[in-house]
Amino acid sequence: MPISPSLAPSPASPPRVARDRRADLYVALAALALALWVTSGLWRNPNVRTITVNSSDQALFEWLLAFGGHALTHGENPFFTYLINVPDGVNLAVNTSITVYAAVFAPLTYLIGPPATFLVILTLNLVATALAWYWLLSRQLVRSPLAAAVGALFIAFSPGMVSHANAHLNWTAGWLVPLLVWRVFALRRREHLLRNGVVLGVLVAVAFSIAAEGLFFTALALGVFLAVWALHPARRAEARAALPNLLRGLAVTAVVAGVLLAYPLWLHFAGPQRFHGTGFDAVIHSEDVVSFGAYPRRSLAGEVGLGSWLAPNPTEENSFFGVPLLVLAVACFVALWRRADPGRRATLWAIGVTAVVFTVLSFGPEAKVDGRRTDLPMPFDLVGQLPVVNAALPARLALVVTPIIGLLLAYAVDQLRAHAPRRRSTRLAWGIGFAAALVPLVPTPLLTVEREPIPRFITAGTWREYVSPGGVLTPVPLTLDIYPDGQRWQAYALAHRQGEFAIPSGFFLGPGGPDGRGRIGPVPRPFGALVDQAGRYGLVPIITEGSITEARADLRYWRVEIVVLPDRVHGAKFDVHEDAVRRTVTALLGEPQRVDDVWLWRVPPA
Repeated sequence: MPISPSLAPSPASPPRVARDRRADLYVALAALALALWVTSGLWRNPNVRTITVNSSDQALFEWLLAFGGHALTHGENPFFTYLINVPDGVNLAVNTSITVYAAVFAPLTYLIGPPATFLVILTLNLVATALAWYWLLSRQLVRSPLAAAVGALFIAFSPGMVSHANAHLNWTAGWLVPLLVWRVFALRRREHLLRNGVVLGVLVAVAFSIAAEGLFFTALALGVFLAVWALHPARRAEARAALPNLLRGLAVTAVVAGVLLAYPLWLHFAGPQRFHGTGFDAVIHSEDVVSFGAYPRRSLAGEVGLGSWLAPNPTEENSFFGVPLLVLAVACFVALWRRADPGRRATLWAIGVTAVVFTVLSFGPEAKVDGRRTDLPMPFDLVGQLPVVNAALPARLALVVTPIIGLLLAYAVDQLRAHAPRRRSTRLAWGIGFAAALVPLVPTPLLTVEREPIPRFITAGTWREYVSPGGVLTPVPLTLDIYPDGQRWQAYALAHRQGEFAIPSGFFLGPGGPDGRGRIGPVPRPFGALVDQAGRYGLVPIITEGSITEARADLRYWRVEIVVLPDRVHGAKFDVHEDAVRRTVTALLGEPQRVDDVWLWRVPPA
């Protein structure tokens, strides 16, 4: 989060932690150990195990890695594809396409496969986030290695980061935030203005590719911070002096980022298969007021039964700091304020206002208290309909508060080490306060489970005998967020250079939601609805001549050549009733043939 150089040590301060390489090594080892601890369940067997609470997103990111690498190595468009959602295709520029990750890690994806590459990136994200924040704190803001380590490790392994480690490669890329903050503040200097603007422009383009929503939140937070900081009487003169350089640098940044992002931005706002807003309910995906003082499930506190179920799902525990940490953060703020000169108070004031603004915005359009909706309208109700803002989930705005708390912790530790309290009881109280606040939040490993294997029909390449080059096959049930097998199969085929096959449906965001908003997957058609009913409930629906006619019309619309049912289907939210699916498709298309380890139906041409 944005901070001012006015809180950094003065040039007359003792040598900084930049010269203490041992401290750097210890922090790096601690970050690596914690990252491996959090992801340890997946490391047991990356190609077999999946994240229990979010196997659908994991499958999606594995597909994005495989598709992105394949597109770039085969000269295809990495921002739009017709391999899913036949015949309309999918605009990946309005999805989380992680194109930069796909390109950089393409050799690894081809070498070890998408699931293992996904795990490597997830682990490195956590490590890099800790190291990037440690670098910014230790090189720019605090003297004490311990202070920098406390702040950085808290931010990297905070409840929100660990929660999003449940398969979100975009939100765990928290290393982007301190780099963006560092480069924005570099623009206040006249020296190297062109170079600094170019570097920031490239960084913005990278951040847009990996985590566009996170980039947007960072820009909003910087804007709020700088506005509050610049309006403070103690900083107005400094702000006016720095403003021309900042604006010139941002102009260079805009040009560089605009050139790099011209095509994806056009696709995002004006391209085919675009949409406005999302299909997610802003009230549901907002923070409960009580959640800020609650504990997350994947923590020591959660392990002893103090975890809360106030989040919309386990990947969105964006606050969940616990009451002790909130009390400690306030105590740190007060202690820093008391010793601060007017300039530093301006920075603290801006930090505090930014935290309050984003806390309140995270409550969404209506406040929720301990799971109960209230009629109290909130500020997000006013801004949530604005372009771009309407595509953001308000609950995630609480993630802005995490780095602010980490900064307060780092500044407080730095001050306590530089000016230790004389009374032993006061020092002990601070130690107990930090322990009581942080120990319960120590993360525990993500929950993992074995997922159904990719059938031999795919891994052996047998599918190529039944599908024309670039032709369409569909698994049943059709591929969706709750049935991710189709994109898992595609990811395997692409990463193992077997060639391309397309599928109808898929897990993506596209048009078709209410009031012109987006939705997950395509608008349902009769064939998919019948098969979904069978797989979900284990009951074969009533099949009529009309049902058969509609189902076959759907398959011809999608240009499907074969329909495939494996012995075991992976259901991301529930167990799938394969036998009911087989009987349903048989009633629609006739008896299947057995090929390798799948049931296969050929779809005759019209």
